[in-house]
Amino acid sequence: MKTLYLDCRMGAAGDMLTAALWELLPDKEAFLAQMNALGLPGVRVEAQSTARCGITGTHFSVTVNGEEESFPDHHEHSEHKHGEHEYGEHEHGEHEHGEHEHGEHEHHHHSGMADLTALTAALPVSESVRGHVQAVYRLLAEAESAVHGVPVEQIHFHEVGTLDAVADITAVCLLMEKLGPEQVIVSPVHVGSGHVHCAHGILPVPAPATARLLQGIPIYSSSVDGELCTPTGAALLRHFAGSFGPMPVMRVERIGYGMGRKEREQANCLRAFWGETEESGTEDSVLELQCNVDDMTPEAVSFAMEMLFSGGALDVWTLSAGMKKSRPGILLSVLCRPEDKEAMLKLLFSHTSTLGVRVFPCRRCTLERSQQSVVTPWGEIRQKVSRGYGIEKAKYEYEDLARLARQEQCSLDEIRRRIER
Repeated sequence: MKTLYLDCRMGAAGDMLTAALWELLPDKEAFLAQMNALGLPGVRVEAQSTARCGITGTHFSVTVNGEEESFPDHHEHSEHKHGEHEYGEHEHGEHEHGEHEHGEHEHHHHSGMADLTALTAALPVSESVRGHVQAVYRLLAEAESAVHGVPVEQIHFHEVGTLDAVADITAVCLLMEKLGPEQVIVSPVHVGSGHVHCAHGILPVPAPATARLLQGIPIYSSSVDGELCTPTGAALLRHFAGSFGPMPVMRVERIGYGMGRKEREQANCLRAFWGETEESGTEDSVLELQCNVDDMTPEAVSFAMEMLFSGGALDVWTLSAGMKKSRPGILLSVLCRPEDKEAMLKLLFSHTSTLGVRVFPCRRCTLERSQQSVVTPWGEIRQKVSRGYGIEKAKYEYEDLARLARQEQCSLDEIRRRIER
């Protein structure tokens, strides 16, 4: 299986992701030519060879009308700027209080989501890439809307920063299409530490919109000072990653290095590993715990099952059973990891009327599972993908399907058919 693994131990930003993925391409110059032919007003991109801690990689440079955004203390590209209502966090907080930032507010326009949709709709790219670009921007706008307590329609982005960001986001989406990974796995994300300055004041790292985008994703901080993961970097990871965790066993074919702007004690780069992983499933040891009960109400059984799931059970189920004295009862079964045995036993004895539990050691064979995002005309939905033993299955997340069905006032089957057209 073609696998892309992103090593984000020094965070993630749009330019770093672009550079790391660009290094994996066989025809690098053709990609640069395509980017420069997108027709973004005044935008030009270049790939520059850069060294960090003696390691050579690439910095992806975006200029707007011949000027590249300047950042005195951060390594990321400017992904998006404050809008006219001062909503949205700056990627590089240090220079937001400076004269340069305020001067630009006097001379440049600001773009809302409608403007961005129109801008990206005109890009000469495939519908798939366009959908991915717009989905990433929706994630950004929704995160900032939630953080600042204003409707998405009132989120505005600074004109120069918007063009810079559209270039980075489009570049990553194009590169993903060209590479065509079957799965994308991302390491836990290093977010940095300290604070950033913005128009609202001094904010902690990760900045609120970034933190919102990273909810549910494994992140960590350290003594490295600065904003290592930007809002755009976080949005791109959330959109494309199927799973987060350590590098899988894989035969690495190519490695790309996307360099940050600042020289640090640690090599300031994002690494992209491209290679093959086996499509076999996994096999592990589990325990099946069973007990029979004939004197519990359905409500009590339901509550016991809820407690078992909350306590870490892999699965819980019931079967009807005929008990002694011709009483109807149930067979309650719990699947758990061996290390969770004592906790499961305690829950069974606490929340059921049983006086004894049978324990059966089992071997379990499973497919490798991941999650991916699917762009639809009604928004982004999640899809569960399972692979192994030469089999591949995909299933849309029920909650997402149900949300769209309610929104469109149709059945689950109908919304599923519309998505798959």
